[in-house]
Amino acid sequence: MSDANMDTSAHVRKREQTEGRELSYPPLPEALTVGVYDNHTHLEIADGENPIDYREQLDRASAVGVRGVIQVGGDVPTSQWSAATAAVEPRMLAAVAIHPNEAPLYDTAGGPDGSWEGGLDAAIAEIDRLAGLPRVVAVGETGLDFFRTGEEGRAAQLRSFEAHIDIAKRHGLAMQIHDRDAHAAVIETLLRVGAPERTVFHCFSGDAEMAQLCADNGWYLSFAGTVTFKNAQNLRDALQVIPRSQILIETDAPFLTPTPYRGRPNAPYLLPLTLRAIAAELGTDASVLAAQITSNTELVYGRWDAEPVASAAHPAEVGAVAARSANTAFPASTEAIGGIA
Repeated sequence: MSDANMDTSAHVRKREQTEGRELSYPPLPEALTVGVYDNHTHLEIADGENPIDYREQLDRASAVGVRGVIQVGGDVPTSQWSAATAAVEPRMLAAVAIHPNEAPLYDTAGGPDGSWEGGLDAAIAEIDRLAGLPRVVAVGETGLDFFRTGEEGRAAQLRSFEAHIDIAKRHGLAMQIHDRDAHAAVIETLLRVGAPERTVFHCFSGDAEMAQLCADNGWYLSFAGTVTFKNAQNLRDALQVIPRSQILIETDAPFLTPTPYRGRPNAPYLLPLTLRAIAAELGTDASVLAAQITSNTELVYGRWDAEPVASAAHPAEVGAVAARSANTAFPASTEAIGGIA
């Protein structure tokens, strides 16, 4: 089935539900006066007792001043879904990649659900193809994760990371980095092979020293709901170091819901909570910060209306990718950062 005929109405993945977790979506926060973008979200993942499809998610986001999202893939099916949905949704742009924790699975086990044929190199080739499609503006999330993947999978992670860096540079795209318990190795790789011109540390989890290094290299830091967690002082310290011209913001929905709703399903419409928390930490007005972050986001990814959307596929067309992958579950805290999520 071609990209144009993929069914984008269905979720591609679902989140595992842990016992005792509150599964209702939080209420809408007060709307922002100045709009902002969610530069990293996963609307293909169903979560909560009543999962919300991407259209309603974006409607809710629009109602509180979230102007648009970067929809991020982490394997072949979710990257295909991201590219296909962004092609028909004006409030969405796409990022495509093999997540570092999926790279070893593609290398040895047919991908997350065992159905992929061709190994890691073929999966990377498909990401390369998707990176050339309209409204795909970033390669990500890629990087290194030494928390969930042991020594046996690190060679595949590194090979995948370096290949994704090459894809981003050849296509002139931004790159979103997933870095978990791998700060030194990620930075060494970027400095050794050369980072793309627009490099973003998704859900930044470092400290002030690392933030200064990123600032010196012109890399962007994207802050998620984790910055509101009580035990995340390192992130608030990093905010004091990074120039405001290098700050981005994200939800990483459905994960990393900001305080006071930590643990419940996250969504782009909750981004104002994180924005206001960052503004308070920096001692600035939320509208001033939103304007700065909006400018930063458009410098990294371009304008959301830079490329026109296509006509949506007929709703009756059921995408083989979505059907095959709908029952694949992500861990409840797949994007948790160290000890603070």
